[in-house]
This record gives sequence, C-alpha cells and structure tokens, in this order.
Amino acid sequence: MTITRFAPSPTGYIHVGNLRTALMNFLIARKAGGTFILRIDDTDPVRSKEEYVDALKEDLDWLGLHWDRVERQSERLDRYHDAADRLREMGRFYEAFETPTELDLKRKKQLNMGRPPVYDRAALALDDAARDKLRAERGPGVWRFKLDQQRIEWDDGVLGDIIIDAASVSDPVLIRGDGQVLYTLASVVDDTEMGVTHVVRGSDHVTNTATQIQIIEALGGSVPQFAHHSLLTGPQGESLSKRLGTLSLRDLRAQGVEPAALLSLMARLGSADPVELRTDMDALIEGFDISRFGAAPTKFDVADLFPLTAHYLQGLDYATVKPRIAALGVPDDLAPQFWAVTRDNITTLGDLDAWWAMFRDGAEPVIEDEDAEFIAEAMTLLPEGKLDETSWSAWTTAVKEETGRKGKALFMPLRKALTGQAHGPEMAQVLPLLQVIRARG
Repeated sequence: MTITRFAPSPTGYIHVGNLRTALMNFLIARKAGGTFILRIDDTDPVRSKEEYVDALKEDLDWLGLHWDRVERQSERLDRYHDAADRLREMGRFYEAFETPTELDLKRKKQLNMGRPPVYDRAALALDDAARDKLRAERGPGVWRFKLDQQRIEWDDGVLGDIIIDAASVSDPVLIRGDGQVLYTLASVVDDTEMGVTHVVRGSDHVTNTATQIQIIEALGGSVPQFAHHSLLTGPQGESLSKRLGTLSLRDLRAQGVEPAALLSLMARLGSADPVELRTDMDALIEGFDISRFGAAPTKFDVADLFPLTAHYLQGLDYATVKPRIAALGVPDDLAPQFWAVTRDNITTLGDLDAWWAMFRDGAEPVIEDEDAEFIAEAMTLLPEGKLDETSWSAWTTAVKEETGRKGKALFMPLRKALTGQAHGPEMAQVLPLLQVIRARG
C-alpha cells in the first residue's frame, strides 16, 4: 500500500511552500488508493504552539486535503530514544562537545585550506575520561550519527539519479545537548515504523535525504521512494523565503482566493502540464504525475490565483452563493437576479459588497464637464414605468436619435453616470435591477 505523509512544524501558519509539499503527498496517496498521514513535528516544546496545530488542520480542511490519521511526534519520544540507544549499541552514535564558536572556526579553517567544511570527527578520539571532563565543564553534548563515508545513491522522483558522497557531508546531529530530538532522527523513525512508502519534499532536503537513507538502513528500515520538488521563487525569480510569512494560506483565504484556484495552480505549477482550473478533486488526483515536474526553481505569482478564482466563481450557481449574498442583505426575491448580473464582474466574492452598495445606495455619478449637458438631456428621455432588459436599448436608441451621439461616446457617459464606473455588468441587466432596488429604498 502507498503511504505518504505531510509533517509540518506547528511554529507558524502554513504557506504556499508548505502547501506544495502537502498537496503532492496527498495526491500521490489518493491516486494509489493509499494512506495520507498528517504528522505534527512538535518535538520543539518552546516553538510549537497548539494554536498553529489547529490552524493548519483548518487550512487543510478548507482545501479539502483530508488526512487519514494524525500522528504527533511529541507523543513518540520514547520511540526516538529507543532508536538512539540502538544506534549507540552498534557504534553509529557518538557524543560531541564543540561549541558553535569552535565549529565555526573549524569550518573557516577548512574553507581557507580549500577543503569542504565537514565536521572532523574530533569527538571520536575522546576517551571516557575526556568525555566526562567535557560533560562536567560544558554539560551534555550533542549526539551525531556516524556516516559510512561512501556514495549514497537513489532514483529521485523529480531529480532523477542522485549520487552524494557521504565523505563530503558532516555527521548529522540527531539529538541536541538539551535532549531535544531533531527532525532527522524523528522523521526516520516515523517513516520506518509507519511504513511510509513515498516522501515528497523540497529540493533543499536533498543532502538531508542522503543522511536519512543511511540512518534508515542502519535501523533496518525500508527506504521510501524520495522525490524533491523545486523551490518556489517570486515572479522575477527572487527568493520567496522572506515573503512566505505573507503568503500563508489564511492570508490568501482572507484575500478571497478560492480553494479550487489554489489547488489547480499548485498541482501543476512547475510541471510540463498547463495550469487549468479543476473544480473536481478527483480530476486533480487523476491528472497528477510527479514525474512531470522539473528541477528548475519555479516562479510563483500570487496574482495568478485571482483569474482562476474569478473563473471558478463564474461557474457557480445561485444556490452555492446564496448564504453569502443573503449576508449582504440582498432581498431573497432579488438575490438570484443580483447574482446573475454581477457574477461575471467579480474576482472574489468580496467584490459583491461593492456591487450591492452601488445598487442599494447609488453610486457617485461620474460626469465629465463636456458630458454634463448630454447626461441631463439623456435623463429626460429615460423610459417611464417599469424597466426591463429591453429598456437600455430603447433608451440609448432614443438618446442617439436626439443627440447624434453613438458608440463609446454614447454608452460610456451613461454607464458612468448611473454606476460611477467605466466597466461592469451589461447595462441591459443593470438598469431594471437598479430601478427596483432604488424604488424600494
């Protein structure tokens, strides 16, 4: 069975970068009829907040990315310490006591000598007495996994054949001096014990994957199929790392972005397939293929979400938006007509507020000086009685005959005088609705 997981740290709100990872793992699991695990990486008791756990569940629910079960790493600490004990017994785990300053000096020295800045394994030369002395002076050290200094190879689902020489990588720290288990160990133990078969994550994890493969093998686990998707950049190729805090899913939701628009973009962005609006999750799942994605940095522009959102809204029937329109105070008998008039002229549902305000309260007329006399004369020609969808044509025909104006010079001043805007719904639909609402007001 295919088993995937999304393992966010609850230290902030999830953003589009997190979503890309979550969505790919979700789609792979669903396409194979497998299991999608939501795994909360909350081993850091200081930075992890329950409010962020609740928020990320809410965000995933909003998108329809429903998980099959939830696991919390804070409830599995005993499993990580058991694994650590096993690594110690096999001679693959050792305690090191260098301070950050000492490590930095070592790295600089190696770089100056033209060597890769790899930890020199000085701690392996310490005897028990030396370790006891350092522990007494500095407190507990960090625990590093001793890599086999050989080539690590795997067939990556996006990047293809990957080969990393472990001799060029520092032995990873798996447990901090304060006893906190780090992601690299916790993830390996969880993936192994939960039977995870596929892991999709960002390309910044490639080196980390190499070390995890050796840890998995040391613990007797099966290595999942890894795939590393490209990292997102801004529309000009700039780094998104500093902007991701402003691209949280809840910020996008607050801006009116619809789930279908966000999923449609993120499920294809960076692939060889075109981005097309998909309103059906099954269609999104069926069309997903991780091998279609490229390794090059992928440009993301939040502006691309709004045309997709508008397209999605244009396809909604009145029943779907009825509660939203009712909340505006639109009378029930006029609400279907209001939606029919405005649906093709909104980008987000939030735009309905301004349209209802225009119909209900009237817009500030926009009349150019050279059009003032024309508008005054046109208003005297407005048909009397109840207006319908033929009234606009009848009125503009009469105005054209009386004033000689035609085309844009005829229609635009009338639209701006009635709605205060140069663009909007068909005036044939606006005019009768405007009359009814104004009459009631």
